[in-house]
Amino acid sequence: MKTRAAVLNEMCLPRPYAQSLPLQIAEVELDPPGPGEVLVRMRAAGLCHSDLSVINGDRPRGLPVALGHEGAGEVLEVGAGVKNLKPGDHVVSAFVPCCRTCEPCTNGRPALCEPGFKANSAGVLLSGARRIRRQGAEVNHHLGVSAFSEHAVMARESLVKVDPTLPFDEAAVFGCAVMTGVGAVTNTIQPRPGASIAVVGLGGVGLAALLGARVVEAATIVACDLSEEKLALARELGATHTVNALDPEAVEKIKELTRGGVEFALEMAGSVKAMELSYKITRRGGTTVTAGLPHPTHMFSVPHVGIVAEERTIKGSYVGSCDPARDIPRFIEWYRAGRLPIDRLLSERIRLDDINAGFDRLAEGKTVRQIVQL
Repeated sequence: MKTRAAVLNEMCLPRPYAQSLPLQIAEVELDPPGPGEVLVRMRAAGLCHSDLSVINGDRPRGLPVALGHEGAGEVLEVGAGVKNLKPGDHVVSAFVPCCRTCEPCTNGRPALCEPGFKANSAGVLLSGARRIRRQGAEVNHHLGVSAFSEHAVMARESLVKVDPTLPFDEAAVFGCAVMTGVGAVTNTIQPRPGASIAVVGLGGVGLAALLGARVVEAATIVACDLSEEKLALARELGATHTVNALDPEAVEKIKELTRGGVEFALEMAGSVKAMELSYKITRRGGTTVTAGLPHPTHMFSVPHVGIVAEERTIKGSYVGSCDPARDIPRFIEWYRAGRLPIDRLLSERIRLDDINAGFDRLAEGKTVRQIVQL
């Protein structure tokens, strides 16, 4: 079938993207789903820094690539062997397809699925196939999803069935922002009630982490960002304290507010400076977690002796250490119960044709979560 998709042909084009047009809205040919695959009519897709990191070259991918990894849609057709999905079902994409048979998967860590990582790195589906073509030439899939498209073929392992009464624009953000942010709190750090938590970087993922801190009943929630508008939103969403990261006394102020630092600091900006700040505001014996994805050449260093003498922990959190099949429905239940007001994270609804301008707004930090309505 023919469909329209946002295809990246060249990385590192200059901003504004509304002029350089890194994403071309192109007609592509989409092959039918193969065994174990599903054809989805995409309905909504979120603009995420992980997409921006491909556009600006921070996260190089094979080109051309049909971008987008946070999406929701409706099943149109299933390939041979697909179980538990049928046409008409509503689904949310998961950007790590979990094979359920490799060592990380069988040890309860499907976010680290080895075949899924290999497929994502190669720009193919879990089967090793590419189902997108443009003028006869293959186009890479982005993280097995390629959500910025009117239609997409994905592995069954990349999809989670959800309640059909959930609006598509709300459902989409559970595929990345909510999984990564809330999961970093509930799965990666698993704090006790009454803990102190700081979130550095208040994009969609960071604000989702802040909501996660509320769910686990953190007593102190410190929000830190460069934007006063995002800090104001953080206060509305439950932050007990806010500090602008541009303040030269930010570290000292946070330590004073938290009597020496927080137990858990979450770096959500994908910036070495943000990671340095996060480490500095973590108290002795505390844990600093990063879910940001900076350029592969960017390095973070700390005094070796401090890790030992202060019993520090530094952890990574990928996909919020989630099992998508378990956590996406669970997080949706929390949203429905009023515990996770993720609808407050939705900034604008835009058209596919306006996606380049949308990435300008994201790069400028002027928005939280924009949703492409497809």
